[in-house]
Amino acid sequence: MEEIIDLIFNQFQLFLLVVVRTSGIFVFSPFFSSQNVPNVAKIGLTLSISIIISMTLTSPVDYSILPLTIVIFKELLVGIIIGFISYAFLSAFYVMGQIIDMKIGFGMANVIDPQNRIQIPLMGNFYYIFSFIILLGINGHHRIILALKESYNYIPINGFKYTEGSMAIIIDTLAKAFELGLKLSMPIVVIIFLTDIVLGILSKTIPQLNVFVVGMPFKILIGLLLILVGMPIFFNSMDSIFDLIINNMYKFIKTK
Repeated sequence: MEEIIDLIFNQFQLFLLVVVRTSGIFVFSPFFSSQNVPNVAKIGLTLSISIIISMTLTSPVDYSILPLTIVIFKELLVGIIIGFISYAFLSAFYVMGQIIDMKIGFGMANVIDPQNRIQIPLMGNFYYIFSFIILLGINGHHRIILALKESYNYIPINGFKYTEGSMAIIIDTLAKAFELGLKLSMPIVVIIFLTDIVLGILSKTIPQLNVFVVGMPFKILIGLLLILVGMPIFFNSMDSIFDLIINNMYKFIKTK
C-alpha cells in the first residue's frame, strides 16, 4: 500500500502517462470498450492495470506543462492504436454478416448492438457475439493487456514516433479485416448465387411458380442451413484471426 501511495504522489507524471496509454485501449478494444461494462468498473480496471504497470517501470519522468501535454497525446495515441487493431479484426464479422444478410434477404433487418449502441447487421451481430465469447474463453483480453504491458519495452514513454511503417500497419489491418469478412462470407454468397440461378431457371420452365413469393423464404432457409453447417469452419477460423490480432499488435509496437 505504501508503494502505491509513493507511486501516485512521488511519481505522479509517470503514473498519469501510464493511465493515459491504458485508457486508450478502452476506447476501441473489444470487451474493454463495451457499453455493458459500467464506467466505474472501467475506471477501476484502468487504475489497477496502470498501478501494476507503473511499478514495473523505473525510468524517471519529469516534464513541464507543455511537453507533458504533447507526451499525453502520444501515449493516448499508442493505447488507441493497440485497441483499434484488436477491434478492426473483430469488425470483419460485421462485414461478413452484412454481405450474408444482403444475399439471404436480411439486408433490411438491422439490430441494435448493446455493446456499442449502434445499428449492425443481424448476422454480423450473431457472428460478433460468438467471436466475442470465444475471445473471452481463450483469455484473449489477457493477451491484449499483456501486449499493452510489453509495449513499454519497445515504445517507452514519449518514445512513439509517427512513421510510414506504423501507418502501413494500420492500413494493412483495415484491408485484412475487410478481406477476412469477404473470404468468410464467400461460400454462402456463392451457394446463394447458384440458388438464384436455379430459381431463375424454374421461373422460366414453370411460369406458374411465383419466384418472388417462393424465392425469398427459400433463400432464407438455405442461408440459415449453410450458416449452421458452416459453424465448425467458423470456429476453426477463429484461431487464425486471433493470431492476426496479436501479431499485428506486436508488429505495431515493434515498428521503428
